[in-house]
Amino acid sequence: MAEENLEAKLKHHLKQDKIQLWNPPYTNDNNEPGKPQMQDLAEGYAPMVGFSVSEVGSVLEAIRAQTVKRGQGNKAFKETCVATLELLLPRDGKKETKKKNYLETKLDFPVQEIMNRIGEEYGFKYIKLILNGKTLSAEQRLDEQGVRNNSKIMVLRVNEEDRRRQITEEEQKKNQKESIDRTQKGFQILSERDGSEDPETTPFLEIADQKGNPLQIPHEEKKALILAMGFHEKGRSLLKRKQHDNALCHLLQADQQFGRCGSALLTSVDNYAVLQLDIVWCYQALEALSCLDDGKMRLQKAEDCFLHCYGEQQQRLLMIKGSQGREEVLFLRLYLLQSLLSYVEGNDSQAAQQLQKVESLYSRLCPDLDKMTQLMSLGFSEREARLGLRACQGDVEEAAMHITNRRQEREALKEREEAKRNSRLEAVAVLTELGYSRADASRALHQAQGDVNRAYAILVDAQTVVVTNNNSERPVSEDLVQQLMYLGFERQVSETALRLTDGDLQLATQLLLDNQGFLSPDLLSASPPSSSSEEHSSSSDDPSTSRHRPRTSSKAKEDRELVNEVLEDISRHEEDYLDLTLEEESELIATMKSYLSRGATHAV
Repeated sequence: MAEENLEAKLKHHLKQDKIQLWNPPYTNDNNEPGKPQMQDLAEGYAPMVGFSVSEVGSVLEAIRAQTVKRGQGNKAFKETCVATLELLLPRDGKKETKKKNYLETKLDFPVQEIMNRIGEEYGFKYIKLILNGKTLSAEQRLDEQGVRNNSKIMVLRVNEEDRRRQITEEEQKKNQKESIDRTQKGFQILSERDGSEDPETTPFLEIADQKGNPLQIPHEEKKALILAMGFHEKGRSLLKRKQHDNALCHLLQADQQFGRCGSALLTSVDNYAVLQLDIVWCYQALEALSCLDDGKMRLQKAEDCFLHCYGEQQQRLLMIKGSQGREEVLFLRLYLLQSLLSYVEGNDSQAAQQLQKVESLYSRLCPDLDKMTQLMSLGFSEREARLGLRACQGDVEEAAMHITNRRQEREALKEREEAKRNSRLEAVAVLTELGYSRADASRALHQAQGDVNRAYAILVDAQTVVVTNNNSERPVSEDLVQQLMYLGFERQVSETALRLTDGDLQLATQLLLDNQGFLSPDLLSASPPSSSSEEHSSSSDDPSTSRHRPRTSSKAKEDRELVNEVLEDISRHEEDYLDLTLEEESELIATMKSYLSRGATHAV
């Protein structure tokens, strides 16, 4: 960080003094440095920036060499269309180098080819390329994704633990891709579920406010939000395990999904702000401080979102939750990252100002071990003790009362959900006693928002339409009915679907899958699809029909595994994202203080 700080300061002075290091007398005709002139500059700037003459001279030469190379690269790009890209490589524990890394390439090349070149040259098994906080697609060309001459590309190495398992390169690529794909598939399945089935056997996700009350969100926006929050939870889980490379991949996926949500939704919840903090925290953990512009933009988004969600003086937060101490850890991390980026920019005064705010918050929020022990001796967990003390400004008695109240609130919410489930099960039992299948009763109740009378009316209407449309009651093959029942559909709807499709098993299966096994009155009153007119589209060679092939028991099992896998990464505690131990923050605070104090000493 010190080098980036010095470089930023020197660039500011060079610009202010209108000094062009790539021109004489600082660079001669052979593109070599003019040593006397460079030495004079170093001696003049050293007391101004608070570093030694040798340190200043070294960084000045690095700036000069960089500007010369950029000039050569710009000329080459104009003449040959060969661009120069700056690579921000991952940390390598085996060697320490401050040399900048570049790659020359034409911009109409596919990203995969560039990834292969980087992997071969630097010995990376599997990487991702990040530009301005977005993952570059391996299949597309560089120029199609905004890569330009002199672009800075972050090289992200993922799944390093696989090296210890001695797996092949292809297996490693497959594992990383599968990690993201499985996460996406799992949450896509959950996002499609509407809660019409028994949550004990078919889990679903519900978007709720701070009090646990479900939010009514348009279906498509809800799907995007569930995917975004799912990727975020997976990324946070990886962050806790210090797998920063892999975490960043998932967090950037979450950012893309959040982009599909409406701006009004993004600014009304703090999830999006927390995601921006987590992404920039990954940047600093990976020492990718060259992602400065993207980091500043994300921190500004986070600050704006917190302001909108919590209020100017966090008055909305006080009104909703009754306290603000727990959320203050988010502001501590925000100010700390702002201080870091200010320092990297060479703005020591701004960095010191933000760090003062950080230290003030840290002194209040850092857990007091004696007080923690007192609360834990009362039977409270470590997390409850930490969050309770923060919510009550360190008062043990108030914290104990606060934790007890929170437990009661959670228990009350759990009881309401249990009562809601029992009421639903009782309603399903009433309808099944009237002769309807359990699946039909569940879907009708969901459509009727739990009203048994309305659900019964829906079922009667559907049954009436079935009778009307099937007054001839053409017999259907028992073998075909059994095949549909084997796939999990009820007998009644299986028979009806086969009649509507003139006994075409594939069309009947597609009809049931498209309607989640429930045939609505509107659908039943429509004309049955013609088997002959759709013969070509039903061909096994048509890829469009492959999406609607029957769901086998193995597919259902795979879906259950995917859902259970992604559910493991979702914290069971609603305030898990606030439960920071502040150990990592403490280390970064100490680092920032040492750098700033060093600069102040040199300045004196």
